[in-house]
Amino acid sequence: MKKLYAFLILLVLFLSPADAQRSARNGRTRVNHNTDKNHVDTVPSLLYQHYFGQLDSLNNDTVPMRYIESDPDYYQLFVPIAYYYAPIKQASEMNWSFQMPDSVQPIGSGLLSYNDRLFNKTARTKKQVNKVLLNLYVNRPDLVVTTEDQIRSRRLFRDDIPVKMSSETRVMKLFKPEEVKEDVGKAQVVIRKPNWWVTGGSGSLQITQNYISDNWYKGGESTNSVLGNLQLFANYNDKEKVQFENLMEIKMGFNTVPSDTVREYRINTDVLRLYSKLGIQAASKWYYTISSEFNTQFWKNYKTNTNNVVSSFMSPANFIFSVGMDYKLKNKKLNLSVLMSPVSYNLRYVGDKKVDETKFGLDEGKSTLHVIGSKVETTLAWTIIPSITLNSRLYYFSNYQKVEAEWENTFNFVLNRYLSTKLFVHARYDDGSTRSEGSSYFQLKELLSFGINYTW
Repeated sequence: MKKLYAFLILLVLFLSPADAQRSARNGRTRVNHNTDKNHVDTVPSLLYQHYFGQLDSLNNDTVPMRYIESDPDYYQLFVPIAYYYAPIKQASEMNWSFQMPDSVQPIGSGLLSYNDRLFNKTARTKKQVNKVLLNLYVNRPDLVVTTEDQIRSRRLFRDDIPVKMSSETRVMKLFKPEEVKEDVGKAQVVIRKPNWWVTGGSGSLQITQNYISDNWYKGGESTNSVLGNLQLFANYNDKEKVQFENLMEIKMGFNTVPSDTVREYRINTDVLRLYSKLGIQAASKWYYTISSEFNTQFWKNYKTNTNNVVSSFMSPANFIFSVGMDYKLKNKKLNLSVLMSPVSYNLRYVGDKKVDETKFGLDEGKSTLHVIGSKVETTLAWTIIPSITLNSRLYYFSNYQKVEAEWENTFNFVLNRYLSTKLFVHARYDDGSTRSEGSSYFQLKELLSFGINYTW
């Protein structure tokens, strides 16, 4: 009897911890179920995103499409189900083996830790595939359509595919080889000299509005007009030492003057300029330079409401010869030239007897004027932005008795290849000419124009 009581007490003690653990597990399960009813996880776990998030993009239109990377390790699950030996063999393996406990801990076990999962991905995937196949064999044997032996018994689809040694294809193999000729004849060598000349030009025809001061040295009046401009250049540069620049510029402008009752049209702009400059490189950006310039006008210009000729062809005409140093700076947006001539010769000629030569610095009754002095001339071509450019010319001449200076600025506002708006500002100072009573030696001319232009 005492033995029976002792057995019952041991049985109660043994079952109580098991019931307590089962109750605790059930309690946790209930808590988890209650929690799941009240909480919805809107952010899937990273593991879920990695394996099932890509499939959600195929089944749910609200989920953005994702790139699904091909993984050949799972091919057995996506082809017709076959009976393989590997799942049964894996389930029947005995991985346990008896080992004697080591009394000494391995020395290298804690020196360097590494993630062995990076090296056995295929083996781990194979185990998972075998588990899934084994589950199919047990629960859905009707899905099995073939066996591993039947697959291996079939002959290969292609067994004559050669091994491709290189992915490169020689171009010469695509052409039929030519016959080899022993007598190839004499070789003909053609030597072409490089062309160091660069030629081009630009032209424009524009409608203008201009302002001219009353004492402008060639006359004129503020009015609306039509202005034509033509520039041609031919430049030589041997890329070593020699540079030779040549420019021809022609400007012609006509206007209507309401205040002039004698003639309906007048000429407000008339320029013919020929310019040449020869430079030999002395340093990186410095050149020994000889320059010459000739400028005059084409047509006669009259004073308002009279037949008095103010200027005409070769009246005046200027010839300027200079020797000095030229500094040049050129980059993507800027083209600058500064010519400094300590010795410059200026010849002014007035050949028309109807023109007052004293207005151009000549003595009365004389037709020529010879002046030797110094000159500084600066030219600038600056691309401010792709649609706005500036062309500037600054000219200064002095013989230490008089000063003659000109500053021309042309702002070009490009609308497209053929249309543009130009602002031309021309300031001039000449204290050697005769000035009108009550006026100064400073003269100003401004033109605002819109029209067509072309560059080649």
